Amino acid sequence: MNRPEETEYAPHYQSYVEQVSESDIMAVLRGELDDLDVLLGRVPAEKETYAYAEGKWTVREIIGHLIDGERVFGYRALCIARGEKQNLPGFDQNDYMLTAPYGHIELEDLLSELRLVRLSNIAMFRSLDEEAWNRAGTANGNEITVRALAFIMAGHVRHHMNVLKERYLAS
Repeated sequence: MNRPEETEYAPHYQSYVEQVSESDIMAVLRGELDDLDVLLGRVPAEKETYAYAEGKWTVREIIGHLIDGERVFGYRALCIARGEKQNLPGFDQNDYMLTAPYGHIELEDLLSELRLVRLSNIAMFRSLDEEAWNRAGTANGNEITVRALAFIMAGHVRHHMNVLKERYLAS
């Protein structure tokens, strides 16, 4: 599958798409699960609730945010693949985090949930034909394709994995 063109997504997603240099997005989506297992296996229990600065998320909250993002991006991809014409809503990650329970859930359980959501999205993507992959819709007032959403999903995880490496696990 070809990488998405810059016209297939809003400019604020560029940094996520740039995180993914590979063209086999399905392999990337699957591989990130193993990468997350390895990375989060390095997090000692006492660091699960650590935030590197005031107002920043903890390790658990970052993984919770990835779960939320995975669900939202997956829902958008499904709707657009099925031909939805309505503008799909945006989501404010900070507002979501205000009522999210992630700080009280063990990291292992969060990782299991993220794995399940990602595997569900992979199964959905696997069922799509080329026309569905290229279909465009509107989310948060911006045109976006299903293909772009898959790359954004992967780039979003890579972005936060880099944050975890640099801000939480560097020593």
